[in-house]
Amino acid sequence: MKPLKDFTIPFVGLKVGTHHFDYQIDKKFFENFEYDDFQDVDIQADIVFEKKTTLLELLFKVKGMVTVNCDLTNEPYAQPINGEYKLVIKFGEDYNDEFEDILIVPHGEYEINVAQYIYETIILAMPAKRIHPGVEDGTLDSEILNKLEELRPKNLEEKEATSEEIDPRWNTLKKLLTDK
Repeated sequence: MKPLKDFTIPFVGLKVGTHHFDYQIDKKFFENFEYDDFQDVDIQADIVFEKKTTLLELLFKVKGMVTVNCDLTNEPYAQPINGEYKLVIKFGEDYNDEFEDILIVPHGEYEINVAQYIYETIILAMPAKRIHPGVEDGTLDSEILNKLEELRPKNLEEKEATSEEIDPRWNTLKKLLTDK
């Protein structure tokens, strides 16, 4: 991935205190990460950058909408995104990103690229299972949903109605379960 210059924050020239950085994220941003699950992207990323004398604290907040396909029906829908991530940047001898929320950079560094952290915050804000709101409330009419309904396992009442077709030896075994 080539670094995104617009997402580089030169922290050497900043005064000690709190600073704010805002970014508008679109589909082109995700093309840099070769991520194509989103059809359309409209996300506002806000970074609260607090510079202290010995470390830097960054709070990433992302909010907006992405258009994705439903995992059940493959129908596109707008998924709201809302997430945040806190990162602490310390200075040390060598670069070290082994920890989830602590980044250690060499003493000579003067800037930080936040594109990867914005990307990860957005991806982690996505739900594990993407379900179209129309599926949840029953208003979506889709060929896939109709086929799933057709192939759905029959309920117990329908099974009992067809139990006469079952081998009578099974019925005798079922009596053992109810006789106690």
